[in-house]
Amino acid sequence: MRLQTPQFQALFTPGLRSVAELFEKKNYELRIAGGAVRDLLSGMTPQDVDFATTATPAEMKEMFTSAGVRLINNKGEKHGTITARLHEQNFEITTLRIDVVTDGRHAEVEFTTDWEKDAERRDLTVNSMFLGLDGMLYDFFNGYEDLKNKKIRFVGKASARIQEDYLRILRYFRFYGRIAEKPDDHEPTTLEAIKENAKGLAGISGERIWVELKKILLGNHVNHLVRLLYELDVAQYIGLPLNGSLEELDRVTKNVQNLCPKPMTVLTSLFKVKDDVTNLDLRLKISKEEKNLGLFLVKHRQELTKAVGPEPLRPYQDFIMDSREANTNSKIMELLKYQGEEHLLKELQEWTVPSFPVSGH
Repeated sequence: MRLQTPQFQALFTPGLRSVAELFEKKNYELRIAGGAVRDLLSGMTPQDVDFATTATPAEMKEMFTSAGVRLINNKGEKHGTITARLHEQNFEITTLRIDVVTDGRHAEVEFTTDWEKDAERRDLTVNSMFLGLDGMLYDFFNGYEDLKNKKIRFVGKASARIQEDYLRILRYFRFYGRIAEKPDDHEPTTLEAIKENAKGLAGISGERIWVELKKILLGNHVNHLVRLLYELDVAQYIGLPLNGSLEELDRVTKNVQNLCPKPMTVLTSLFKVKDDVTNLDLRLKISKEEKNLGLFLVKHRQELTKAVGPEPLRPYQDFIMDSREANTNSKIMELLKYQGEEHLLKELQEWTVPSFPVSGH
């Protein structure tokens, strides 16, 4: 299959044309890799475009340096990634790799020129495809079929992929919430592999877990996926309360539909007491703002509600005017989303806090 969509054509900036020319001169193969291919095949414009190549980091460095191209951020070099800057644009290009040693968190890699071997080490079939700069699709594991059928599968054996990096358990749920149409279209063997390997998440840093969990909370099928985190023994290893309130989660996910809540607003529905927020913070190292929002919602979600009568927004407005806390306005907006008060949210967004003259007495 050859892709020639407007989104694909739009990638060909002067910068990319120059990069392509350099690689072509040296006979190094260069293809678009992973998530960008998935997005392009879905008719979307990718936010980030990663490239893969048969050239080694040393060969790329030599090629770019000879051409007077600036190289930035050399941190990725030992993993095979070179970042070149051309025409005010960064290009992240990684040498094809195979994992030699994995410890469930990081991999030691060896460079290769075998595209299929590189695809084999990627997590999900929908993320394992390559796209030539001529639009030709290279798909070794039926990723395009899975994408069309909205199926999320691991490349090869699920347990083997998970054991290479246990964070892939959460990546599975993240992409399921992004791509799958039905809430319960999981392969039983995948769920078994997740349950068997859930304990491996104990060794993954809180920061990495929180990045994935936030994306799960903003995707589709949130209540189904969080239920699975509990059923498959994942929840206990990622800082969620052991007896999380799943009924409240069901209610709140309905309330916040189309209201663009913050991830913490959705997650707080699981918490029964303030300690649940503190324990989450200890495990995941959430930001101060996120922690404060969680504590605020747990404290005020039941006592601060709309007034009966002609001024339903009044209790919220009074609270904002009386408060000395930072960001009270935005916290109240998240509270209104949590409570499903869409009309009051719109009213509050249009309301300006009155400024009172400073008294001299």
